[in-house]
Amino acid sequence: MTNAFRIAVLPGDGIGVEVMDACLVVLERLQERTKAFALEAETLPAGAMCYRDHGSDLPHETMRKSANADAILLGACGWPEIRKADGTEIAPQLDLRENLELYAGVRPIRAIPGVPLPLADPRARDIDFVILRESTEGLFKGRENGEVIGDEEARDTQVITRATSERLFRFAFELARERKERGKPGRVTCIDKANVLASMAFFRKIFFEIAAEFPDCEADTHYIDATALDLVRRPWDFDVMPTENMFGDIISDLAAGLIGGMGFAPSADIGAENAVFQPSHGTAPDIAGQGMANPTAMILSAAMMLAWLGRRHGEDGCLQAARLLEGAVDAAFGEDGLRTADFGGPDGTAEVTKAVMARI
Repeated sequence: MTNAFRIAVLPGDGIGVEVMDACLVVLERLQERTKAFALEAETLPAGAMCYRDHGSDLPHETMRKSANADAILLGACGWPEIRKADGTEIAPQLDLRENLELYAGVRPIRAIPGVPLPLADPRARDIDFVILRESTEGLFKGRENGEVIGDEEARDTQVITRATSERLFRFAFELARERKERGKPGRVTCIDKANVLASMAFFRKIFFEIAAEFPDCEADTHYIDATALDLVRRPWDFDVMPTENMFGDIISDLAAGLIGGMGFAPSADIGAENAVFQPSHGTAPDIAGQGMANPTAMILSAAMMLAWLGRRHGEDGCLQAARLLEGAVDAAFGEDGLRTADFGGPDGTAEVTKAVMARI
């Protein structure tokens, strides 16, 4: 038996709680089945309801325990009617990213067998790329320095630093190198707006400097507006796509639509010492509490967590368990015919959970 990993579990709000419950049950079955890992999970408060009841969306103790955990599982957070004094939404995930310097927002976009896709082209079944969203600066720095001047003008300042950009691009090329070993192109495409913004020209300059360190990988660039077009025209041509924070936020949703919706889009925010794993979707107040939420993205985020723990700690059992979990999801949809409410099917949270557990 491997050493036990301490996992901070922050269920969040709305369907975040529902998909987290499903995920933990699946992980328990996976642990029993493989005997390859052990998780010591501690559930901690965070999110909009926590803010409503206690005045903080990320209490100090939650932050402390999360920072000291081996990994963090995070459900969706936020609620439309609950906002901070300045009118902004509750978003403890942003504070986790900044406080723990989780610069690499990893957003895998992969077509799952059996899930209906919006693009009719048969090549859509080959969609398998990764958006790498820088998650600590960019335009999101406006949270810290935004200002409204006399009710006549508003300003948010974008921040791009060399140090953060360098480690983002190194992460991108190392990821592309790993994917190349698994038969992927090994190509890194910098997504920017270098033809207009000085910050983006700087971003691209650093990209090519780091690309020179990885001659075994292909390096190219694409403007963000052209990327939006080509994600619809030819998404199967992309591999690893590092980009600025806001750009990554936007195209992550577009890309999720290509594979069936946000319910199939997992993510991770990774730093030098810590990592958060969460679905890309929100709290979905319109279906919360109805048992309709698709837990697939949360379950696949847990698979990403196991893979990260396995690489970080040299635990092959965790890597194998991650592959088994991903394969169980594929089989449940591709062979067993799961049809979730995302695309008009009858299967809700419980049905997906049972089907994945059966495949494990």
